[in-house]
Amino acid sequence: MNKNNQIFELYIDYLVTSFSYTTATGLSNLLDGEISHDQITRFLSHKQFSSADLWKNVKKEVREIESDEGVLIFDDTVQEKPYSSENELINWHFDHTVGRSVKGINLLNCIYHSNGASLPVAFKLITKPIQYSDISTRKIKRKSETTKNDDLIEILKACKQNKLKWRYVLADSWFSSIGNMKFIHDKMKKYFLLALKSNRLIALNKEDKLQGRFQRIDSLDWSGTPICGWVKGMDIPVVLHRQIFKNKDSSEGILYLISNDIELDKDAIETIYQKRWKVEVFHKNIKSNTALAKSPAKTIRTQSNHIFMSLLATVKLECLSIKKGLTTFGFKMKLYIKAQKAAIEALHREQASTA
Repeated sequence: MNKNNQIFELYIDYLVTSFSYTTATGLSNLLDGEISHDQITRFLSHKQFSSADLWKNVKKEVREIESDEGVLIFDDTVQEKPYSSENELINWHFDHTVGRSVKGINLLNCIYHSNGASLPVAFKLITKPIQYSDISTRKIKRKSETTKNDDLIEILKACKQNKLKWRYVLADSWFSSIGNMKFIHDKMKKYFLLALKSNRLIALNKEDKLQGRFQRIDSLDWSGTPICGWVKGMDIPVVLHRQIFKNKDSSEGILYLISNDIELDKDAIETIYQKRWKVEVFHKNIKSNTALAKSPAKTIRTQSNHIFMSLLATVKLECLSIKKGLTTFGFKMKLYIKAQKAAIEALHREQASTA
């Protein structure tokens, strides 16, 4: 094994087992200096890891869980890094979970869920290399060269090229554009099950569609069963469903869902879409358990490559947790307890040596 391959494996293990900030010096110290921090930094700088590299490294594990009923789940996450220097990667992104723009990393993930496991099969780091002056504020701002909808389509093309088996694309309303739905139906020949915003326009029959008589989805007379109709901008019939649920604070929430699989009933729609939650769990894992933002890397390449390694560390954590019959957080806690026991034993040995 050459040095870079050795560091590659060690860095993944370092992220899985770490409970705080991860640094090249920290890993070198763990290895008693066998690999210097300079060697680790050079490893993070030597090439730009890509989404294609992710697939090469997870392909074996994905094939083991793959099935025709698998789903592809798309979502992005924003990780704040308020004290890092701004660049193309770390800059201002709108975070819909807090309703404002925050300074940090924006990561688009494609998660494959099948047979009880959820693994990343593609990703896109949202960079903003284009700088421009905002007319109203005259402040310099940044923007991406592509939209997230463009990125979703490119990822779907890659999944097809990789001969990945799947049945549905699941995503929230940020990805339910007409272009995405048409691409999934026409080009991929697959099904989508997406959330819709309440202002989307729907025709309830073919005549209304041809006459341009559309109405907002939140104004429809919902009886509790799905409705067939036509969404404005598309020529295929779709099934629509209004799901009512309880939020954590006991308030009522409403979710509008759309699919081109018109054979789906209420229970099937809700059961399948529930799988979308797996991407939220994945994002929690990569932030809390595999040190997504806990690296002081300075350059765009080393920052990007650290994130790539964090994705692979999450894959390893997921696979180990399943084999042990634990949640990822349960497995991580088990590692923490073992580490703490080892630390206490080391403390007692040090005390004994100085007595």
